[in-house]
Amino acid sequence: MEKRFEKYKGIHPGIVLERELKKRSLKQRPFALSISEHPQTFNAITKGKRNLNTALALKIEKELNLEEGTFVFLQVYYDIREEKIKQENLTPDLSLLRSSLFWDTDINRIDWSRQYIAVIERIFERGNTQEKAEINRFYGEEKVHDVLTAQGKKLSSIHDDNL
Repeated sequence: MEKRFEKYKGIHPGIVLERELKKRSLKQRPFALSISEHPQTFNAITKGKRNLNTALALKIEKELNLEEGTFVFLQVYYDIREEKIKQENLTPDLSLLRSSLFWDTDINRIDWSRQYIAVIERIFERGNTQEKAEINRFYGEEKVHDVLTAQGKKLSSIHDDNL
């Protein structure tokens, strides 16, 4: 990989590609067409909404006279970063949750992704402000809101605790 791209490790390769095209004063649509790629697909890649596959990366690198594998490596580093983020977020910060809230099960054996409804309900029924804040952070306020709304809970309890 070219030295000048080392600093972009972990950033979506499409974002880097967009910067490179701007630097060279190249417009996306004509460039996409010049390498026989659909402009819509190319735009989704440059916005970071779609991954850059190896075949397309090689075409882009050839057209821009870049070292072979530059964008492929950027995609791999981006994928690694995304996977690490996913793995870090597999469980909420258990040090912030009282295990007594889960008296009927081992807190370390909870499947946080599959049992999210029960977890959210229990925390918002019996948890303190800190525990509610952690569940909001872990699942996201929208998901918590949806669960509590679906279960007929009063949403005011979310905001009453100054989260």
